[in-house]
Parts: sequence; structure tokens; C-alpha cells
Amino acid sequence: MGHTPETEALEICRDLIRIDTSNFGDDSGPGERKAAEYVAASLAEVGIDSEIFESEPGRASLVARWGNQDSAKPGLLIHGHLDVVPAQSADWQVDPFAAEVVDGYLFGRGAVDMKDFDAMLLSVVRARQRAGAIPDRPITLVFTADEEAGGLKGAHWLVEHHRDLFEGCTEAIGEVGGFSTEIGGQRLYLIETGEKGIAWMRLRAHGTAGHGSMRNTDSAITHLAHGLVTLSEHEWPAEPGPSMRLLLDKVRELTGSDGTPGELLEHFGPAVRMIGAGIRNTTNATMLEAGYKHNVIPGEAIAYVDGRYLPGHSDTFMPTIQEIVGDGIQVEPYITDAALEYAFEGDLVDAMTVALHSQDPDAHIAPFLMSGGTDAKAWHKLDITSYGFTPLRLPADLDFTALFHGVDERVPVDALEFGSKVFDEFLNLI
Repeated sequence: MGHTPETEALEICRDLIRIDTSNFGDDSGPGERKAAEYVAASLAEVGIDSEIFESEPGRASLVARWGNQDSAKPGLLIHGHLDVVPAQSADWQVDPFAAEVVDGYLFGRGAVDMKDFDAMLLSVVRARQRAGAIPDRPITLVFTADEEAGGLKGAHWLVEHHRDLFEGCTEAIGEVGGFSTEIGGQRLYLIETGEKGIAWMRLRAHGTAGHGSMRNTDSAITHLAHGLVTLSEHEWPAEPGPSMRLLLDKVRELTGSDGTPGELLEHFGPAVRMIGAGIRNTTNATMLEAGYKHNVIPGEAIAYVDGRYLPGHSDTFMPTIQEIVGDGIQVEPYITDAALEYAFEGDLVDAMTVALHSQDPDAHIAPFLMSGGTDAKAWHKLDITSYGFTPLRLPADLDFTALFHGVDERVPVDALEFGSKVFDEFLNLI
């Protein structure tokens, strides 16, 4: 292994991808223990001690102290998760756990979510530790379990059971931000400054059970289907918050065009699926349960809906859902988590901006509100301000947002090298 961050990042990322940490949302996966042990060994090799914590056997998170722990500066938490969503190898061009490099891309489950950042972070920390270039700030490095299933066995568990580990941390840097997209022929890097809230709901309809051959005007399945169609056709209004208003201003600047928020965000091309979800509430039905025999009309039908709401909408979102689907369907919370949004300003934002410009002088930078959730929701409980900053300079024609949890997940090798250089410079500035 070479000793520069950019050469090590690729090798570390390949090693991590080859350690299968698939998270199926239950206990059937391999867990994160082997990956945590790999990280521990990588840190130990350069003289950094770490500790592994298990919420359950095999569900391992790692915590290490780095930087000047005696500094008067506030603590910075830098975090990545070790688990990945499952992958069906038959769907892929290459084995999702072989970490093959093809045509300049590293393929593999976790290549963008988020073993790329884990690798960049490890490579930069190792190089700086070897060179004696340790940041003059207390830093807590955390590699978590279970982020892909909500972090209940990872970040949330650490916050609940080992709160002391985060003593003094006021800010955090993690995933889903810092990647480039092309707008108006110019590169725009998006920093995540917030996340929508989670309201996963169970919708329950009741009706009259009976024989499938007879007329039935009170079918639970029909009631539920009608409610789901009504919900899917509901037009949630565009209500961009502070982060998305800044992003929309940047799009106007780069394109010289104007229009509705939705029209402006169309400039992101396929990425509008994710970016466009940051200006309005969304709902998607994801699972259905009803019936037990072909000729029996069941008395109950259930749907699960993935709801995501904008910051400031926590009290009104689910009552609005109830209103949309009507009184005949019960709307019950299933899993919920807070919406977050932080100001796009301050020393950390300045450091991210300068670091990106150091490697890409023509970079444009703007914040965005993320449609999904990360471990930042756990750190929020500790009043830690979190930003998504995994710097990657990407080809203009790459549909990057489709790679999160997607088939043929891959990251350009030169983007890993770019990200390592940017992150190294970022640590110079904090």
C-alpha cells in the first residue's frame, strides 16, 4: 500500500467492500464486526487506539479519539457507517462484493453508500498520523452499525448507552454531500445541511369479510386501495426552506433562468428525484398486507407508507395524511424521526468551501436538504450540528443519485482520489 491518502483510499475501499456487511433490517445479516475490526487494525497500525461497542453480538460500532484532545476548540465528530443495503449479484455486471475496478470505476455495494467516505477518512487520518500532522482540535471518529435500518443498533444506541463518548462534540461531518453535479455547464457541489423527517406509517382499513363470489360493497382492500390512490395523487405544495432557497438562487445564477422551484430543479436532470424531494413533503406506499385465501374477502387490509416531511411540518404532516385518505382508514405512526436543518454558514462551512476550491478552483457550492435520513438524526439528540460532506468530483453524465442502494453501485477511482485530497485540506482548515 502506498502512503499517500489518495493511493490508500482505493485499497481501503476495496478491502471494506469485500467485507460483506449487508443489513437486511433484521438479525439475518453478517453484522459489522469484521469491518469494525478492519478499521481498528488500520488505526492501530499508525498508533491510534479505538474501542468497539456491540449493541448485539456482531452489531459493532467503533469509536476513536484523534486530534488534539487538549485543545480549547469544540469537538468535531467525523462519522461513517459500516453496513450496506443488500445486493442481488444476479442483477449486477460484476460481483457486488468483489470490489472490481472496471473502466475507471470501483464497483461494489457500499462504493458510494458509504465505504468510499470510510476509506477516504481512514486514508487521510493514517497519512496525517504518520506525518505527525494531527489537527489542533479534538476529533471523535465513529464508524457505526445499522445506519441502513435507522441506526437503532448503531448511532442511536451509542447516544442512548454511551453518551459520554460524544462529550464536547458540537459539530459533525458525515455522508451524502460534497458531490458534484453539472448545472449550466458548471460544476456545483452540494453540501447537505439538513434532512427531512421520517414518518413511516401503517394505514389500516376495515370492511366486511365474506365469500369472494358474492357482491361486497364494503371491502377493506378496496377502501385501502382507494385511499392509497388518493394519497399518491395528492399534490404536496412546494415549500422550500432556507437550504433549498439558497440552492434555487444558485441554479438561477448558473443558468440565467427562472421559474417555479420545480422547474428550476429540473436542471439537475435525473438527480431531481432526490434533489426535488427537498422542497415538498412526500409519501410512497411500499408494502401491502391483506387476505389469506383466494375466495375469502378479508375484513382488514394494511399498507405501509414511507412519509418524509419538511422541517417545521412535524405536527401537521400525519394529520394531513389522515385528512387525505379519509376517516375510513386509520393512519398509525410506525417509525418516526426528526427533521433537521442547519445554517449554511460558520467556520466548518467555510472550511468545506475552501477545501473544495483548493482542488477545483472553478467549483460552485450550495446547500441542499436531503430526502433521506442519516446518523445525523442520532447526533441531533446531543445538539450536534451535522453536515454531509463526502467530496467527490463526478462526471457530468453519471446518474449519481441512482447509485445509492442501486444496481452496479460504483464510484470513479479519480473521485476517490479527489475526495481524499479535499478532505486532507479540510482537516488543515478546521
